[in-house]
Amino acid sequence: MRHLIAVALIGFAASAAAAPDYRTISMQIDVDRPAREVWAKVGQYCDISKWLDVDCKIVSGDGGIGTVRSLANGRVLEIMIGETDLSYGYTQPPKEGQFYNLYHGFVEAKPVTGNSSKIVYTVIYDVSDKPDEAARQLDLQQRRTRFEAALKKMKQIAEQ
Repeated sequence: MRHLIAVALIGFAASAAAAPDYRTISMQIDVDRPAREVWAKVGQYCDISKWLDVDCKIVSGDGGIGTVRSLANGRVLEIMIGETDLSYGYTQPPKEGQFYNLYHGFVEAKPVTGNSSKIVYTVIYDVSDKPDEAARQLDLQQRRTRFEAALKKMKQIAEQ
């Protein structure tokens, strides 16, 4: 009997958990510089400190795939999971006892012409921890606003 109750409780807990609700925020900005010049100014893994106004420290790795950076005095860890000459992707690992939103980001300088490019920034994460669609939309808008400001700062740095 105890076994059946335990199985029933596990089943209830699994069905009560919200299904993942992955959302993507895709942003881009045109830059009046070649992509390689842009990336040289804003594309190192800790250059995020220049354009997102957050402290950054490499805690392990050599700046390539597998490198771990610490942001906001260690409050956020991000692991580089992909890299090309003009891009990188990263993820945030789960934290024990906290909701895991599978956060991933990808930033790249894309050539448009020989003298111009665009910076593309995409993030994806799970918003199922938010109580309703209004809260999900507010979270998405706050993140979009922050990253669009970062793109403008990247453009400014790259065009100097």
